[in-house]
Amino acid sequence: MEEFDYVVVGAGTAGCVLAYRLSADPTNRVLLVEAGGWDSSLFVRIPKGFSKLMDGGSTTWHYAATTNAGRRERWQRGRLVGGSSSINGMIYARGGPADWDALAERGNPGWGWHTMLPVYQQIEDHPARPTPDPGPLRLSTAVGTDDLCEEMIAAGVGQGLRRTDDLDDGDDERIGYTTATISAGRRVSAADAFLHPVRDRPNLTVLVRATVQRVLVVEGRAVGVRVRRAGQSVDYRARAEVVLAAGAIASPQLLQVSGIGPGDVLRSAGVPVLLDRPRVGAGMREHRMAVLQYRLAGEVGYNPLLNNVVGQSLAALRWLVARRGPLALPVHDVAAYLRSTPEADRPDAHLLMAPFSAAPPRPGRALELERQAGLMCLGGVTRARSEGSLEITAPTPQTPPRITVNYLTDPYDRAVAVATFRRMREFFASGPIARHIVAETVPGPAVRTERDLLDAALHHGYTGYHAVGTCAMGPDDADVVDPELRVRGVDGLRVVDASVLPTLVAGWINGPVAALAWRAADLILGKV
Repeated sequence: MEEFDYVVVGAGTAGCVLAYRLSADPTNRVLLVEAGGWDSSLFVRIPKGFSKLMDGGSTTWHYAATTNAGRRERWQRGRLVGGSSSINGMIYARGGPADWDALAERGNPGWGWHTMLPVYQQIEDHPARPTPDPGPLRLSTAVGTDDLCEEMIAAGVGQGLRRTDDLDDGDDERIGYTTATISAGRRVSAADAFLHPVRDRPNLTVLVRATVQRVLVVEGRAVGVRVRRAGQSVDYRARAEVVLAAGAIASPQLLQVSGIGPGDVLRSAGVPVLLDRPRVGAGMREHRMAVLQYRLAGEVGYNPLLNNVVGQSLAALRWLVARRGPLALPVHDVAAYLRSTPEADRPDAHLLMAPFSAAPPRPGRALELERQAGLMCLGGVTRARSEGSLEITAPTPQTPPRITVNYLTDPYDRAVAVATFRRMREFFASGPIARHIVAETVPGPAVRTERDLLDAALHHGYTGYHAVGTCAMGPDDADVVDPELRVRGVDGLRVVDASVLPTLVAGWINGPVAALAWRAADLILGKV
């Protein structure tokens, strides 16, 4: 059994940050285990190439999730080095200061904004926030976008939102071009920022195409992991700690197949119960992004440019030559935070906007654009309260778990979602953008009542790809991990990824996970 000090499971955002930090001390031997392969595809480098990656079986896990309405949807997660940061839409946010403070107020000391702000300042290299010592994560603000984006921003300003070049500056109603994990027209994944620069460290081993079958626990302590690779099972020992950084789906799944989870679920799946922990896999929260699409007059926006082979070829050539053009941009160009109603004490919804419209999805196809010009706006309840769950159905991780996602079941979520959608319509009913609009195409002007709007959000909307809470931290014995992210009941085992967040933070999750992992490294190394 080969020995390391730290065994980190999962080379996504958290795993890459942990590998960077833990291996900085040359006396620490670190093993990073990734079920997917290397991030060598050209589409990883091309920002708009994410649509080709999301449907690729070699680069993406495809999980089936069942919604509360009985609908089935597909959740994609990165199946390669960099994890979902290598296939996502690249929108970056820190999460609101009040969100981090609320995490501390729930009984998790050390996670308030006064602690997390310095962490962000260490990891970021953002032109809007220049520092003498920029961090490894290079960011940019979307530039060179379509003229329609200026008109969308003007619509938001007309509705009372403040225009800003840095959407993380403040917690008021605001709108601006998105911050993205893009630099010089190329995607900056967690692997690009944190892992590749240190791959040559002699004390860091990266094992790819290796699936962790279970955590090895001896006399109440995690001592290593069992890995399946090239048809062989191999055990790797961790002298100090095993750290699960496999995400809000795979980390609770791995705990459960290792015998740590709800006893009745484990027994039904044929797994001996090591620890009966009912909250492992419970408490899942996720954004539901409602869709509003319009048909536009004339040949404007991205649809006429990118919905045909000639236009796609020209855009690809422009990216290859100059790293510019629509392929060099994140999935959506404009973002906003807003109050769904005047009574809200702070923004409780977030929007994404782009000068394109999506065609109805087809099985096995990447994102396709409509033939005619259009625009899209997505809106979500920022701190959604509805909870779902994840349960294994078999004793190995090769069998996908049962995912139940209860979007918009909480009364708060329902009220905010409906009010947000009505504000989205207000955006495009006035200002310069309104002169381009021919008709609302999704969900359509006939959809007006609360019930119809909620059903439209479920039928036409998207998952936010921001699941959290399935291994939530907290001060109580029932919580899966403690505020230092140690799994209760097992020594030498931590979880460091989105699953430990009990609540959603404002905006998008990739940035908060990177900061969380950086902070966790300090805890693991005893630096705090």
